[in-house]
Amino acid sequence: MDNADSYRLADTLAVEPAKPRLKAIDRQQMRLHPVEVERLVEEDHAVRAIWELIGQRDLSPFCVAIKAVEGVAGREAIDPQLLVSLWLFAYSEGISSAREIERLCGYHPAYQWLTGLEGINHHTLSDFRSQHEAALHALFIEVLGVLDQAGLVSLERVMHDGTKVKANAADNSFRREASLREHLEVARQHVEEMERQGAESEELAPRRQAARLRAGREKRQRLKQALEELKQIRAHSENPEQARASQTDPEARIMQQPHGACGPAYNVQISTDAQEKIIVAVGTSQCSSDAGELEPAVERVESNLGRPAGEMVVDAGFTNQATIEAMAEREMDLIGSLPGPGGQGGDGLEELRSQGRVFSESLCL
Repeated sequence: MDNADSYRLADTLAVEPAKPRLKAIDRQQMRLHPVEVERLVEEDHAVRAIWELIGQRDLSPFCVAIKAVEGVAGREAIDPQLLVSLWLFAYSEGISSAREIERLCGYHPAYQWLTGLEGINHHTLSDFRSQHEAALHALFIEVLGVLDQAGLVSLERVMHDGTKVKANAADNSFRREASLREHLEVARQHVEEMERQGAESEELAPRRQAARLRAGREKRQRLKQALEELKQIRAHSENPEQARASQTDPEARIMQQPHGACGPAYNVQISTDAQEKIIVAVGTSQCSSDAGELEPAVERVESNLGRPAGEMVVDAGFTNQATIEAMAEREMDLIGSLPGPGGQGGDGLEELRSQGRVFSESLCL
């Protein structure tokens, strides 16, 4: 190789390789594309089964309050089958917030399939749940009966536990009686003023006037309920004069949270069939302790399904002498942990253990 060839080779090796051409992602654009709603979810998707199941139930109790009727002008009401299906599917996904359901309806395929790509306001969802609480409870028990008839609920073994659910209240929302009555009087005057202004003013749109008035009335009602709840709190308080109730979530109670923190909460009791992991009963308690909650849970299971559970599996929070004796009287097996020496129950638990009325000294889950 001569010198000229060597120089040409060196020049070639010194040239940088060409950069690859990549397609840029443009997110600052708008596109219109067709959507076939029926194909948003698979044929065997759970949301289809829920829709069909609710459609086979008697939904007439939900239609009583609907004012829109055929032959009369006005906007059509939202189908109760849709609202019930939304709540039931959301519950199956562990979602209990109306705002979260509204958000999911904007992008989640299953919720979009249910609504047909129509939006659902969280106020509509929340109002429906609160106005039809008894009918929804009866319907969910009916659905549970369908699952039982299909052989999906055995009740041979039921797992039960409680969990603290944070209330819709801040720590500083708890007030003494004098403060609650003062806030109630302010709320009453505010509602009366809005009612007077609504009759005289034409500046605000009717819907906005109605929304403001409803918010004022709801606040006044919560304060009245807080005063009623305060009576119960005082009855169980060691220092009644210092008792307080929440003005935003009157039924809430201060409870110990995980990691030792305290705050407004409810004690939600959940019973689950061990075979198919189906929730068979749910209860809400204002007591922070689980010690007295097992027997009411057993009664809820029996009431919902018409027969008792075979075994109840619990943790140490439920295991005490009174609970063990109550389960023994029902001839129901109790599987759970026992307090150690000197713990709650004392000699009474030792006697029950010696009689063979307690099945396990360690938690069986």
